[in-house]
Order: sequence, then C-alpha cells, then structure tokens
Amino acid sequence: MNPEIQAYNDNQTATDKAICDILSDKISSCLPEAENKIWHAHPVWFLDGNPVAGYSKLKGCIRLLFWSGQSFEEDSLQIEGKFKAAEMRYTAADQINVEDLERWLGKARDIQWDYKNIVKRKGKLERLK
Repeated sequence: MNPEIQAYNDNQTATDKAICDILSDKISSCLPEAENKIWHAHPVWFLDGNPVAGYSKLKGCIRLLFWSGQSFEEDSLQIEGKFKAAEMRYTAADQINVEDLERWLGKARDIQWDYKNIVKRKGKLERLK
C-alpha cells in the first residue's frame, strides 16, 4: 500500500480506520493498474491520470466517492456535487457490502468522465468510456 494512504488510514479513529483499511485494500485489489496517492488531502485512485475512486473523512462518517458514479445506474449510490460523482457513506466497517463495492469498482474502470481535463474545458465534462 502507498505509505501516504496507510498513514492517512492510521490517523483515523479505530472505527474509521477499519473502514478505510477495507476500502483501500478492496480498491487496490480491484483496480491494480490504478495509481493511488493522497490528492487534496484524501486517498484517491486514478486511471490514466483521471480520478475514479477515493474516500475521505467527513463529520461522523467515511465517504466513498466515485467521480463518475452517477453514470453507474446504482440506486444505493447518492448523488454528490454538480458533476457526475456519487457517494456511499459508512459509519462502521460491517456496513460495507463487498459485492456491491466490487461491482462499483468494475464500473469505475468501465465508465469514466474526463475529470483530468475539466479545467482545460472550462468545467465541461466529456465521457471517456
């Protein structure tokens, strides 16, 4: 695991660390080709320089974010922001449905909007896959 991501996980409470450890392990195993790093202070995984999945500590939960998640057609993911992102929030590790997570990560690889060039395109997203 990326040492910066491990340090991020280790810096959480025991409950949140358990969530973060499961998420980082599963994201890394399902997206082995993805680059991962701390980006804007949170763990994020990238495919070809495009952010696809990550998580962050919010007040009272850990938020799992998929940058193109609104296009996954998954009712359990909630809309996040004004672009194409969707999220799932966790307060305990046993809330993580591994089967759902694996399916979402497969979709994160197969369905992507071009966030890498959003600034160059003045806030306009284009579908990559």
